[in-house]
Amino acid sequence: MVPAERESLGPVLADMLAVCHRLAPREVPGLVAQAGRRLGLSEARVYIADLQQHDLVALPTPEQAQRLTAAGSAAPDLETLPIDNSLAGHAYRTETPQLGRPGTDDNGRTGWLPVVDGIGRMGVLRIAAPELDPALLKHCEALASLVAMMLATKQPYSDVLARTTRSRPMSLQAELLWAFLPPRTIGTDAVTSSAMLEPAYEVGGDAYDHNLAGSLLHLTLLDAMGHDLASGGSSAAAMAACRSTRRAGGGLQDIAEQIDRTLTRWIPERLLTCVIADLDHASGRLHWVNCGHPHPLLIRDRRIVTGALERTPHLPLGLSGYDASPPPVHTAQLQPGDRLLFFTDGVTEARAADGELFGEQRLADTVVRAMADGLPAPEALRRLIQQITVHQGQRLHDDATILLTEWHPPR
Repeated sequence: MVPAERESLGPVLADMLAVCHRLAPREVPGLVAQAGRRLGLSEARVYIADLQQHDLVALPTPEQAQRLTAAGSAAPDLETLPIDNSLAGHAYRTETPQLGRPGTDDNGRTGWLPVVDGIGRMGVLRIAAPELDPALLKHCEALASLVAMMLATKQPYSDVLARTTRSRPMSLQAELLWAFLPPRTIGTDAVTSSAMLEPAYEVGGDAYDHNLAGSLLHLTLLDAMGHDLASGGSSAAAMAACRSTRRAGGGLQDIAEQIDRTLTRWIPERLLTCVIADLDHASGRLHWVNCGHPHPLLIRDRRIVTGALERTPHLPLGLSGYDASPPPVHTAQLQPGDRLLFFTDGVTEARAADGELFGEQRLADTVVRAMADGLPAPEALRRLIQQITVHQGQRLHDDATILLTEWHPPR
């Protein structure tokens, strides 16, 4: 039942905040539905993107959540909507509200609002009411923002949310790596960094990291040798060494040397290539080291700036004793609107059935076309991963990881 009068937004959100801290993840759908009724909605339901961003999956009810985590129970059938072929998916892809046609739903008019934590999209909020007027839509957007914050705080320790986003079991090395990875998208009004990693359920040794500290955006892309648990362990140890050194005040060379020492001591005979970078998003100054990795690409004015970031790479890490010299730190000055594309060799060396490589040019062209259409960076990368997968006949033979960073300082 829709209340005769809508309640004010402030008390509704305040009540949600008061209870959400101790709320079990399986109780989130009920809290959101109750808040929606108080705002004047006949329906308010949350859908979150699955791990590979193919579908939007409805958060399970408490009964479904119980079955989802109970040993020996059949997994419940959760409602799913395709991201590439639904109005809900359009709201997710473009990060804009979408309204259904009037009179097409028993609950009145239906709308879909993006659920975004900061700038990292998580899913959508389905709303319905006899009439979705501008004032009600504004209230629902605030509700969607609070839902995003709730999900972001509960996701790291909730198997209910983790299993909702998964369509199949995950390999041990992939489970290890995903436990270390930061959110796929972070940023401010001056910079955005977004990453994608595939094959999500069987990833072996690829990993990424991005972090904001003051005016610096730190970026790391790793590719460990092999495709087994030791590969995942190498990347996990490298990320730990990177963060430990960075948080102790170490620079790019210090990070590379610490990763090298860590691998040599604890995971000998395992090599790792990487690009480690700092972007000062106040000035646009980029500093980076490259240890045996494909060189990053600079995209400016919808084209690759040939050779802009191409430098002779240092040796891969894990070879202590072969070259005691630290890797050189390279620098470049970005222009507003520039985009940096970091990738592992599984992207450009993806082979079609006829042996054709995906290649750097196709990689850049795909990103340029997507962003020329006005799509946000996360959607540009999602489309790129789809093209790489199609190019290889729906099955990747190597890890493919991409990190896309855009510098967009306020005018």
